[in-house]
Amino acid sequence: MIAFLIRRSGQALVVMFIISLLSFSIQDSLGDPLRELVGQSVAEAERQALRNEMGLNDAFVVQYWRFLKKAVQGDLGNSYFFKRPALEVILEKLPATLELVFGATLIILFLSLPIGVYCAINPRGWLAKAMMGLSIVGISIPVFLTAIALIYLFSIYLGWLPSFGRGETTLIWGYETGLLTLDGLRHLILPSVALSSIMLPLFIRLIRSEMMEVLEQEYIRFAWAKGLKPQRIWFLHALKNTLLPVITVGGVQIGTMIAYTILTETVFQWPGMGFLFLEAVNRVDTPLIVAYLIVVGLIFVLTNTLVDLIYGLVNPSVQLARGRA
Repeated sequence: MIAFLIRRSGQALVVMFIISLLSFSIQDSLGDPLRELVGQSVAEAERQALRNEMGLNDAFVVQYWRFLKKAVQGDLGNSYFFKRPALEVILEKLPATLELVFGATLIILFLSLPIGVYCAINPRGWLAKAMMGLSIVGISIPVFLTAIALIYLFSIYLGWLPSFGRGETTLIWGYETGLLTLDGLRHLILPSVALSSIMLPLFIRLIRSEMMEVLEQEYIRFAWAKGLKPQRIWFLHALKNTLLPVITVGGVQIGTMIAYTILTETVFQWPGMGFLFLEAVNRVDTPLIVAYLIVVGLIFVLTNTLVDLIYGLVNPSVQLARGRA
């Protein structure tokens, strides 16, 4: 386990270096940050003086080396708009995004497992066929369209749930959370359902296909021959091995959902990292954009490492230290 962590730490450093390099490289393609900072009325001489003061006229290697030295100390630059450290601004918005991903993850877990298992056990039933047909429709519909439909149905037409914002929040350990208030939970429902619609059909189909394959294995046939109860075969022997690839895919998709929150947060005006990122792009706030990409990349790296650890705990035959199963 220690050897695995050391090896993954080395890989994580390489991945983060590449992410930081790519993130820093695209900032020149986003536009001129001085346009948003000082407008068009400032004289060209003053603009060039300000560019020199901010180091924007330095060579790319010089700028990146200066950024890298500060980044290893936790300094990802100061936001041009907020006039504060970019990492500090992102960390303020991170709890809102994590709450949204957490709510969507719960919906995916509590729906995909029973539906996927049922469709695998009864593949020819009319209900299973209907669910699989709906899953195809769910995969085909983009998340922003699902979000708009949910707002129209449950907020405008029925008036049951709020359509935007985060609602009432409470302060815990210096961070705001809406999970402990009724109003915050009501505001969380629609964005979570919309975000989960991206991955829910995928997981239903994945669990179904994996479990149907497991049910054809020899040890499952041997369990039937021994006369074990169907529930024991389905939920103890088959489901356990079905979850191995699901855990692997699930860890990657949770990181992907953090990136997908951009559309969901925009439609619902959810004050998270995704909404902040779009605002930073519109303002050409390059330090904030680079910091966002690095933080999201770090979340991906940490998530994948955690998935490998969980995979090893679920299946002890996996040799984490040697990197093979």
